[in-house]
Amino acid sequence: MIVRHLDVIRDSNRNVVTDDWESARMLLKDEGMGFSFHITTLYAGKELRMHYKNHLESVYVLQGEGTIEDLATGEIHDLRPGMLYALNEHDRHVVRPKTDIITACVFNPPVTGREVHDETGAYPLPEKELAESQ
Repeated sequence: MIVRHLDVIRDSNRNVVTDDWESARMLLKDEGMGFSFHITTLYAGKELRMHYKNHLESVYVLQGEGTIEDLATGEIHDLRPGMLYALNEHDRHVVRPKTDIITACVFNPPVTGREVHDETGAYPLPEKELAESQ
Protein backbone atom coordinates (compact mmCIF):
# COMPACT_ATOMS: atom_id res chain seq x y z
CA MET A 1 0.00 0.00 0.00
CA ILE A 2 1.23 3.48 -0.86
CA VAL A 3 0.15 6.33 1.41
CA ARG A 4 1.33 9.89 0.84
CA HIS A 5 0.38 13.45 1.75
CA LEU A 6 0.48 16.31 -0.76
CA ASP A 7 2.40 18.60 1.62
CA VAL A 8 5.22 16.05 1.89
CA ILE A 9 5.41 15.66 -1.90
CA ARG A 10 5.47 19.45 -2.37
CA ASP A 11 8.53 19.62 -0.08
CA SER A 12 10.40 16.90 -2.00
CA ASN A 13 12.16 16.43 -5.33
CA ARG A 14 8.88 14.92 -6.64
CA ASN A 15 7.52 18.48 -6.94
CA VAL A 16 8.45 19.99 -10.30
CA VAL A 17 8.14 23.77 -10.69
CA THR A 18 8.36 25.79 -13.91
CA ASP A 19 7.45 29.37 -14.79
CA ASP A 20 4.02 28.19 -16.02
CA TRP A 21 3.02 25.35 -13.69
CA GLU A 22 3.86 23.26 -10.64
CA SER A 23 3.30 19.50 -10.51
CA ALA A 24 3.37 17.33 -7.37
CA ARG A 25 4.07 13.82 -8.69
CA MET A 26 2.14 11.66 -6.20
CA LEU A 27 2.63 8.35 -8.06
CA LEU A 28 5.37 7.63 -10.59
CA LYS A 29 6.40 4.86 -12.97
CA ASP A 30 8.64 3.12 -10.41
CA GLU A 31 5.61 2.48 -8.16
CA GLY A 32 4.30 0.02 -10.77
CA MET A 33 0.69 1.20 -10.92
CA GLY A 34 0.65 1.49 -14.72
CA PHE A 35 -0.07 5.24 -14.57
CA SER A 36 1.27 8.31 -12.82
CA PHE A 37 -0.86 10.66 -10.72
CA HIS A 38 -0.15 14.36 -10.24
CA ILE A 39 -1.65 17.38 -8.52
CA THR A 40 -0.81 20.20 -10.89
CA THR A 41 -1.29 23.95 -10.58
CA LEU A 42 -1.47 25.92 -13.84
CA TYR A 43 -0.61 29.56 -13.19
CA ALA A 44 -3.05 32.36 -14.00
CA GLY A 45 -2.36 34.43 -17.10
CA LYS A 46 -0.17 31.83 -18.80
CA GLU A 47 -0.75 30.19 -22.18
CA LEU A 48 0.30 26.55 -22.07
CA ARG A 49 0.68 24.93 -25.51
CA MET A 50 0.95 21.19 -25.08
CA HIS A 51 0.99 18.05 -27.20
CA TYR A 52 1.48 14.82 -25.28
CA LYS A 53 2.47 12.73 -28.28
CA ASN A 54 4.00 10.06 -26.00
CA HIS A 55 1.32 9.98 -23.29
CA LEU A 56 -2.42 9.96 -22.77
CA GLU A 57 -3.64 12.31 -20.06
CA SER A 58 -6.85 12.78 -18.11
CA VAL A 59 -7.31 16.00 -16.13
CA TYR A 60 -9.92 16.79 -13.47
CA VAL A 61 -10.26 20.44 -12.41
CA LEU A 62 -10.41 20.84 -8.62
CA GLN A 63 -10.16 24.63 -8.37
CA GLY A 64 -9.88 27.67 -10.64
CA GLU A 65 -11.12 28.78 -14.04
CA GLY A 66 -9.84 29.07 -17.57
CA THR A 67 -10.21 27.55 -21.01
CA ILE A 68 -8.80 24.72 -23.09
CA GLU A 69 -8.58 24.96 -26.87
CA ASP A 70 -8.47 21.89 -29.11
CA LEU A 71 -6.01 22.98 -31.80
CA ALA A 72 -7.33 20.39 -34.30
CA THR A 73 -10.89 21.75 -34.22
CA GLY A 74 -10.53 25.25 -32.80
CA GLU A 75 -13.13 24.39 -30.15
CA ILE A 76 -12.70 26.21 -26.84
CA HIS A 77 -14.10 24.71 -23.65
CA ASP A 78 -14.48 26.40 -20.28
CA LEU A 79 -12.58 24.89 -17.38
CA ARG A 80 -13.99 25.12 -13.86
CA PRO A 81 -14.23 22.85 -10.82
CA GLY A 82 -15.85 19.53 -11.66
CA MET A 83 -14.77 19.52 -15.34
CA LEU A 84 -12.71 16.69 -16.80
CA TYR A 85 -10.87 16.60 -20.09
CA ALA A 86 -9.09 13.59 -21.55
CA LEU A 87 -6.45 13.85 -24.24
CA ASN A 88 -7.35 10.46 -25.67
CA GLU A 89 -5.91 11.11 -29.14
CA HIS A 90 -2.68 12.84 -28.11
CA ASP A 91 -4.57 16.08 -28.79
CA ARG A 92 -2.65 19.30 -29.40
CA HIS A 93 -4.13 21.86 -27.05
CA VAL A 94 -3.72 25.20 -25.30
CA VAL A 95 -4.77 25.82 -21.70
CA ARG A 96 -5.34 29.43 -20.67
CA PRO A 97 -5.87 29.77 -16.92
CA LYS A 98 -7.82 32.89 -15.89
CA THR A 99 -7.04 32.08 -12.26
CA ASP A 100 -4.62 29.51 -10.88
CA ILE A 101 -6.14 26.14 -11.81
CA ILE A 102 -5.50 23.16 -9.54
CA THR A 103 -5.96 19.80 -11.23
CA ALA A 104 -5.64 16.07 -10.59
CA CYS A 105 -3.93 14.44 -13.59
CA VAL A 106 -3.31 10.86 -14.68
CA PHE A 107 -0.69 9.94 -17.31
CA ASN A 108 -0.33 6.71 -19.27
CA PRO A 109 2.35 5.59 -19.70
CA PRO A 110 3.43 6.85 -16.30
CA VAL A 111 6.07 9.54 -16.04
CA THR A 112 9.31 8.96 -14.16
CA GLY A 113 9.21 12.16 -12.14
CA ARG A 114 11.33 15.04 -13.43
CA GLU A 115 9.83 15.54 -16.90
CA VAL A 116 9.11 19.00 -18.22
CA HIS A 117 7.66 19.89 -21.62
CA ASP A 118 10.06 19.77 -24.56
CA GLU A 119 9.97 22.19 -27.50
CA THR A 120 6.93 20.36 -28.98
CA GLY A 121 4.91 20.58 -25.74
CA ALA A 122 5.40 16.89 -24.94
CA TYR A 123 7.00 14.94 -22.13
CA PRO A 124 9.77 12.88 -23.72
CA LEU A 125 9.81 9.14 -23.22
CA PRO A 126 12.67 7.69 -21.15
CA GLU A 127 15.55 6.56 -23.38
CA LYS A 128 14.69 2.84 -22.95
CA GLU A 129 11.04 3.31 -23.95
CA LEU A 130 12.02 5.60 -26.83
CA ALA A 131 14.34 2.88 -28.24
CA GLU A 132 11.60 0.22 -27.87
CA SER A 133 9.02 2.38 -29.69
CA GLN A 134 11.22 2.85 -32.79
